[in-house]
Amino acid sequence: MERPKAGIFHDACVRYFRRGCMKTGSEGEVNQIKRWITNRSVITGIILGLQLLVLTVVIFVFQDQFVYFYTLSKLISVIVILHIINNNDSNPAYKIAWLIPIALLSIFGSLLYIIFGKKPISKRKQRKMKSKGLYYKMAADSGPDVLEKLKAESEDAALQAGYLRNAVNFPLYQGTETKFFSLGEEQFASMMEEMAQAKRFIFLEYFIITPGTMWGSMLELLEQKAKEGVDVRLLYDDFGCTFTLPADYDQQLEKKGIQTCIFNRFKPVLSPRFNNRDHRKMCIIDGRVGYTGGLNLADEYINVIERFGHWKDCGVLLRGEAVWSLTMMFLHTWGEVRGCKEDFELFRPLFLEPVSDDGYVQPFMDTPLDSQAVSETVYLNLISRAKQSIYINTPYLNPDNELMTALMTAAKCGVDVRIVVPHIPDKKFVHALTKSYYPVLVEAGVKIYEYTPGFMHAKTIVIDQECGMIGTINLDYRSLFLHYECAVWMHGSQAIHQLYKDYCAMLPQCEEITLKMCRSRPFYTRLRHSVLRVFAPMI
Repeated sequence: MERPKAGIFHDACVRYFRRGCMKTGSEGEVNQIKRWITNRSVITGIILGLQLLVLTVVIFVFQDQFVYFYTLSKLISVIVILHIINNNDSNPAYKIAWLIPIALLSIFGSLLYIIFGKKPISKRKQRKMKSKGLYYKMAADSGPDVLEKLKAESEDAALQAGYLRNAVNFPLYQGTETKFFSLGEEQFASMMEEMAQAKRFIFLEYFIITPGTMWGSMLELLEQKAKEGVDVRLLYDDFGCTFTLPADYDQQLEKKGIQTCIFNRFKPVLSPRFNNRDHRKMCIIDGRVGYTGGLNLADEYINVIERFGHWKDCGVLLRGEAVWSLTMMFLHTWGEVRGCKEDFELFRPLFLEPVSDDGYVQPFMDTPLDSQAVSETVYLNLISRAKQSIYINTPYLNPDNELMTALMTAAKCGVDVRIVVPHIPDKKFVHALTKSYYPVLVEAGVKIYEYTPGFMHAKTIVIDQECGMIGTINLDYRSLFLHYECAVWMHGSQAIHQLYKDYCAMLPQCEEITLKMCRSRPFYTRLRHSVLRVFAPMI
């Protein structure tokens, strides 16, 4: 995400006066231009643009001049189209989104698909992932199986938990206390309090980090804990921080005693890996306390600054046995990025305080590098088993056909389906795509609300006031199929009940979208939305 203009100007002024620059306006402008020219995001964008330009020029020049090249391009297009149609792992909407540019742009569209389309995983990579999955399974908690106990209480909930345990090796826990945070500032205050008590390790994994009040105070605490001998590690996504952190920021933090890894470094080369980002947000302290949710480490998330009105975010605290799964998730990704194999057992909590019975808790993660659409499967399981209500918060509403059908079917069956999205968007283009889904969903009986105070960034779902999920997963193609994500599924826990109450209390602040509002939109707006829907899987 881009930083607010006010923040950029403020930082520029601070740097200007700290350096004692009493230069003329023209000299200051020259320095500003130099800083922009040497910015890595600008350089990377220029290099990528040049690659696309050269590719475009070469293709069209050859296509116009050589009939053999034109024939070959058509043949390649046909082969690529046949591959897409017969690929059983791809979503139908995803196929359509690629078939149109390939058919229209011939070889140029085919090359774009070859570069950016989902590629099959090599057998070597599959074997590596399988061995790591077995290692992860062996490292998982081997305590008493609580699945049978859950089955006696709710067969539907047990089926959901069984999928996460049997298909992707994530254990189901009791013995874990949960706490829901309705705002980012509440979660941040709790995180700071818990990190101050850390004795062994602090693990942080985030998509966005922006220097400011939030990160500044946290960094000061992390430096202090590192000096005390606490193992402090930070993993952040390079693309998520392209506009906020310098390229060598990991080296700066290493000098402060904070071990740092950058996920999928943003390189100026056309590659399908560009789409695979680490969208997770996790904080783990000594293996006894863990946090996840929509909160990134930037001031707008705690409403210190205002970017898109009031920022509504949600998160969850886990205290107890289930934190072990979060610890393993972090160590697994850390080992992948760092190129090392971590001994998970070294990070097991030495002591866990007894907690009151707080339902069932099952943290899980999702990765685009396997054949499991874990995030979507969890959503579909939750929606299809709802009997009374489905309450969803999401900043981006761009579901595929399966999720659309599940939501509309539930509403038609009489389930109270409600979805809250932002009123003030952070990306107008994506918000326009979100609006394109309003008519068909509302007509089916799904109630859509816009959070009028500002931007809704929470990613939550609560079913029948009994079970649900809090995490990092948006209802869009990127989160469901391209990003690395994490979440916590819960049944009968305190956090789920708190989430339901918060949702009900929030609705009076929202504006409900009616079918009349959808139909009153100008023709050209509806036409634009129709076009956007076609290319939704690429956005």
